[in-house]
Amino acid sequence: MISLKTDKTISRTWVYLFLSYNDKELLVKTEGFSYLCFKNSNPLKKTEVMNEAYIVPNRKRLPYGMMNFAVIRRDDYYYVDKTSFIPLIEQADRFFFFIRPRRFGKSLTLNILQHYYDVRTRDKFDALFGDLYIGKHPTPERNSYLVLYLNFSGINGELHNYRSGLDAHCQTCFDYFCDVYAEYLPQGIKEKLDEKVGAVNQFDYLFHECERAGQKIYLFIDEYDRFTNAILSDVESLERYTEETHKEGYLRAFFNKVKAGTYSSIERCFITGVSPVTMDDLTSGFNIGTNYSMAPEFNEMMGFTESEVRDMLEYYSTNSPFNHSIDELIEIMKPWYDNYCFAQQCYGKTTMYNSNMVLYFVKNYIIYGKAPQNMIESNIRIDYEKLRMLIRKDKEFAHDASIIQTLVSQGYITGELKESFPAVTVASPDNFVSLLYYFGMLTISGMHKGKTKLTIPNQVVQEQLYTYLLNTYNEADLSFSSYEKSELASKLAYDGGWKAYFDYIADCLKRYASQRDKQKGEFFVHGFTLAMTAQNRFYRPISEADTQAGYADIFLCPLLEIYPDMEHSYIIELKYAKYKDPDTRVEELRREGIAQALRYADTEMVKKAIGSTKLHKIVVVYKGMDMPVCEEV
Repeated sequence: MISLKTDKTISRTWVYLFLSYNDKELLVKTEGFSYLCFKNSNPLKKTEVMNEAYIVPNRKRLPYGMMNFAVIRRDDYYYVDKTSFIPLIEQADRFFFFIRPRRFGKSLTLNILQHYYDVRTRDKFDALFGDLYIGKHPTPERNSYLVLYLNFSGINGELHNYRSGLDAHCQTCFDYFCDVYAEYLPQGIKEKLDEKVGAVNQFDYLFHECERAGQKIYLFIDEYDRFTNAILSDVESLERYTEETHKEGYLRAFFNKVKAGTYSSIERCFITGVSPVTMDDLTSGFNIGTNYSMAPEFNEMMGFTESEVRDMLEYYSTNSPFNHSIDELIEIMKPWYDNYCFAQQCYGKTTMYNSNMVLYFVKNYIIYGKAPQNMIESNIRIDYEKLRMLIRKDKEFAHDASIIQTLVSQGYITGELKESFPAVTVASPDNFVSLLYYFGMLTISGMHKGKTKLTIPNQVVQEQLYTYLLNTYNEADLSFSSYEKSELASKLAYDGGWKAYFDYIADCLKRYASQRDKQKGEFFVHGFTLAMTAQNRFYRPISEADTQAGYADIFLCPLLEIYPDMEHSYIIELKYAKYKDPDTRVEELRREGIAQALRYADTEMVKKAIGSTKLHKIVVVYKGMDMPVCEEV
């Protein structure tokens, strides 16, 4: 049954449609548009997507971008229950240190723990946790702490002037602490605290007063390592950073005071960040914390398992218009968001999806009924300057030891993951590999010759890495026209214009190759080509080692879920001969490329991925920086 109602209480006219949907009333509000009407998840009439989503009564909203657990629970947002990890945290060492990449749920995890342990939320326990794992299996320490939360990302200033920012942030947090716990603390504590000068002195006063009052503190520090960018940027900043984290530096003094507080009223700490670098430099200032970042029992604490993603999709499939099966949606999402493994022992068992990206995708899908046109949500992109700094560090290695180029060219890198290392040694190969891993740019993929094997986890990371990889080859931004690239990419996808596209790449490659790049030969050519094709919005470049010949294929997998009218897809066999090689070597490589392209085109993966597009098999042979062969098989 459909009924119409007009609301003229405001300046605009709204039409409300009341529909019967799964025996529930579905309210649709529209202004000058028709909305999709559904019955049993099937559209009755296909119309244009509207400027406001339809609303299903009792359908849980998605907590995309949210970090306040109380609001998520109060307003009945969809929540993936991670509270089963609370007893494990409680059984672990009391001073808990945990690293995960950006936008992986660290701040929400801290907020959950704050609400669980805060004495002030005791009467809200059932509302917050009643139907969750921890609500049914509470631990003895629940609601028994005064919670002190510091977030270093909110500190203003850089290394040369951050002290005033740290002081200001801590004073705000300390004053708030005194206000909300006034009934548990000595009278006048806030006024006496404000008489103290600086965060270090105030903190010392605060935890001693709590001890005198018989209270215990659970200290949370989020983004403790906000100065990582500065550490990597230049020698001057590194020297300044070293002064602050060693000897009598202020940051070191603060963490010295945290350590002193653990002998007093600070009974538990939980510290998060994206890198172990700062903690290593502060280690003698805070050498009591235990790093659980690579502990297998906490591999699934942040991010989503595939089972959790399936459960979410299953829930929304019952109350939202789904145009795909759950298996089909997993197939779309998996190459973009999955494949993080944070513990060697968990390899081959469970991989993790980036939770923020999953929420971004599902939010868009339940509104529009299709995958978002941009599969990478803008906030997930690693800070550009941080990546430029990593690239600069990578360029400090000898030309045959570039970590990033080796990774791109052979598809993996090996190393020994370090739990911590000082900033001054970040350029050593194992430490640099570890830093890429902690930033989420590498994931554990087993063992190789006795070392940990690491690969690029997914398409989100690959696109970022390949896009910025061009700066590895040339420090200055490449100045070729983005309009020209866009036009060539469109013609490649819709007109089959492959020759102009690869001529353009070859021209850029030759124009911007330095003498050092030329020495790298095949690594440079293959890496540059991958980086360029990764900027093509119509395809997902897949580079896989050919196990028989040891060469790499590039399959430009068409993104048909986003661009269903695409007409062309491509396999590129990329071969490389040295300048001094005879022309007969070029011909030999051309014939090898033809055989490999034909063999690869016949695989089930390729046949399934190309859909109705026309598959072009292209053989490209470089001789030095020249491209004498570019032909279709």
